[in-house]
Amino acid sequence: MNLIRRPRRNRQSAVIRDMVQETRLSVTDFILPVFIMEGQNLRSEVSSMPGIYRYSLDLLFNEIQECVDLGVKTFDLFPNLPESRKDKYATESYNPDGLYPTAIRAIKERFPDVVIMTDVAMDPYSSDGHDGIVENGKILNDPTLEVLGKMALAQAQAGANIIGPSDMMDGRVGYLRQVLDEGGFHDVAIMSYAAKYASAFYGPFRDALDSAPKFGDKKTYQMNPANSREALIEAQLDFEEGADFLMVKPALAYLDIIKLLNDNFHLPIAAYNVSGEYAMIKAAAQNGWLDGERAMMESLMAIKRAGANVILTYFAKEAARYLLKNN
Repeated sequence: MNLIRRPRRNRQSAVIRDMVQETRLSVTDFILPVFIMEGQNLRSEVSSMPGIYRYSLDLLFNEIQECVDLGVKTFDLFPNLPESRKDKYATESYNPDGLYPTAIRAIKERFPDVVIMTDVAMDPYSSDGHDGIVENGKILNDPTLEVLGKMALAQAQAGANIIGPSDMMDGRVGYLRQVLDEGGFHDVAIMSYAAKYASAFYGPFRDALDSAPKFGDKKTYQMNPANSREALIEAQLDFEEGADFLMVKPALAYLDIIKLLNDNFHLPIAAYNVSGEYAMIKAAAQNGWLDGERAMMESLMAIKRAGANVILTYFAKEAARYLLKNN
């Protein structure tokens, strides 16, 4: 056959394939979510997330050091708190001597060069398990902002580098930007959960934090998975309110949304490769149904290819090892 174009010519050897590769992953793309809990010398595996643990602070230092040695230097902290620390107004979330601010301070003292991202939402601290204040079965938007502001300020005072409002309350990015600026924390960035969907893929995370809603669901504040144009509205509002990053969550089922935001906003786009996405690959690999390492890297590559500059993923440490071994 007389074919002028033969795309297979650029696939004929590993050297050529590497030379023409369009998308590349780096350990600097990753943020590792980590779970902290009270106590000492404690490590508890999350049953629905093989290889992922809740750590007491003393053992978390070891985990962070291992990650830093692999080149992963940004961590998103999530607290696992006993029910005795929770109440209707999430007051523990802004206790300066609580587990979370204490952990931030200790990590920054031990590892001054790592970047600490924080979670701003009421659910880990709320006796209702929701991201906002609940009254008569409804989530109150504006009163919740006051709690989120106190939380963000306590985190910034403890040394947080990036604030991550995951609550999906209207107006929270602008409110938090004002609170941080008035507190003198102009350099603390906001990674907005701009397009956070009401997803079935969050189940293992809620196991990790024991933070499932005590009633109902989160569909009045998290987005409908059927909607894409709504993501542009949410992202535009967060952009105008001062967000420094725009995040899509989950990642794999929303690659089109990652691309949509990347095409429309000149801000770094983040994507959260969530707990359920991690757990599916791990479970299938443990059953011998697929090659877990290849599936991991293919999934992360898809997220990067869709337009994510930053990937929050429980695979960060494992993927870093792979990249160091194969590059």
